[in-house]
Amino acid sequence: MYGLPEGVTLSMVAAVLIPVAIVTVLLRALPFPFLKFFKGNQFIGLLGRMMPVGVMVVLVVYTLFGQVSAPGGIVSSLIGVAVTLLLHWWKKDSGLSILGGTAVYMVLVNLVF
Repeated sequence: MYGLPEGVTLSMVAAVLIPVAIVTVLLRALPFPFLKFFKGNQFIGLLGRMMPVGVMVVLVVYTLFGQVSAPGGIVSSLIGVAVTLLLHWWKKDSGLSILGGTAVYMVLVNLVF
């Protein structure tokens, strides 16, 4: 019935999904009433400036470590990162940097290495 596994009823599924949905909505909405307390806070301002850079560094390092055994290896990944950095240094445009670095990486992986 309904494509559910044997022994699982629709009410069981609802008993799990409804609380999960309620908790998800509450967790997403809960921070907004507290925004007024953090306006002008220097620490929150510092986090707002530093976190995007930190997250990007972690993502780049994680990606590069995962590319050691991938097609094209680490060389094509490092060239792609270098192109991304150079484009961003030159034009200061995140979209252009990401697209340019990705395009160079894809060309290297598919046509060169």
